[in-house]
Amino acid sequence: MKIHPLITSSQDLADLCARLAKADFVAVDTEFMRENTYWPELCLVQIADTNEAAAIDPLADGIDLTPLYDLLVNNEEVLKVFHAGGQDVEIIFNATGRTPHPIFDTQIAMMAISQSEQIGYSNLVESWLNLTIDKGARFTDWSRRPLTERQIDYAIGDVTHLSKIFPKILKRLMKTGRGSWLNEEMEKLADPENYRNDPTEAWKRIKAPGRNPQMLGRLKAIAEWREMEAQGKNIPRGRIARDETLADLAGHPPKQQADLAKVRGLSQGWKDNEIGKRLMATIAGSQPLSDDELPPRTPRGAPLGKEGALVADLLKLLLKIRSREIDVAARLLSRSDELEMLAAGVRKNLPILQGWRHDVFGQDALDLVEGKLAFAVENGKLKMTHVDDAEPTTPATETSEDQTPS
Repeated sequence: MKIHPLITSSQDLADLCARLAKADFVAVDTEFMRENTYWPELCLVQIADTNEAAAIDPLADGIDLTPLYDLLVNNEEVLKVFHAGGQDVEIIFNATGRTPHPIFDTQIAMMAISQSEQIGYSNLVESWLNLTIDKGARFTDWSRRPLTERQIDYAIGDVTHLSKIFPKILKRLMKTGRGSWLNEEMEKLADPENYRNDPTEAWKRIKAPGRNPQMLGRLKAIAEWREMEAQGKNIPRGRIARDETLADLAGHPPKQQADLAKVRGLSQGWKDNEIGKRLMATIAGSQPLSDDELPPRTPRGAPLGKEGALVADLLKLLLKIRSREIDVAARLLSRSDELEMLAAGVRKNLPILQGWRHDVFGQDALDLVEGKLAFAVENGKLKMTHVDDAEPTTPATETSEDQTPS
């Protein structure tokens, strides 16, 4: 495979992308920094097909990234391969307003051919290529220039290895016939709604007890305010105020700005500075949530109760057994909250009762809840037995005491 020097010119990038546009797939990775900014700062892009690989410097003076973004988001003929690519996709979405498509994530794919829930990249490379990655450059400040040769080699290795591993994973998927299982998961990864940052929705990420419309209305208002403050200053939202501080402010709103000095997580200066004044104005202007906006009373279905909790535990045991039997990550088959909803009586809109999940696991889970499936130990191993398939027992002979006198 040909490894190019660090690409810093628009012409070299355009030439590279023109060649890669003819490939069946490209492996993609990014290096970025987000510790001190609201928006992640793209510092390096690595890309490879089976013939060549390169690192692209998006911080190079005057470089035009249009050909790269055109390849990633507009070219539907080339498959884009990532490993644990959520943050990479987010960065591309922030830059273009679109997500790469079609897309393939090797971490997700490994869930369909092994019991690995979230296999790391180093373990992926070791298991498929029998190589140990030098982790010395993991904590590089990728925004600093110049980058050393060692740093660039480390970064490019992420895609050169991935371009060799992907065909192997694809071959395994084709052999097992499980490739179609992943279609929905890959489309979720590529869904732009996962990366769209709507400040009016920010409150939903904050844990707050109860359904009080006034309290949640304040939380919605100040969470949106925090997003706008952080975006305007391009600093992490936590630098403005932490989630628990917002929840405290929403539940116990200060009556006057001076009271902000007593709020845990805010500095003394907020009692008389401009940001404190803007926060107080936000709280004062907040409106209670409408009925339509309030979270549902039972977001995870009906309350389980003690018996339902036991059923949920049995379902989790069933999931563990099935995952081991077919060598699939349990998380790909079902999540714990789905099992709890099934145990609570929910039947509609559950992924485990639809499509391939129903065939592989969902029907057995439903049978267990409905008493049609039982656990048994055979030759020291736990197995599942359908009650309908069990050997019928011979009724006991009636005794004279049970017989009705004639």
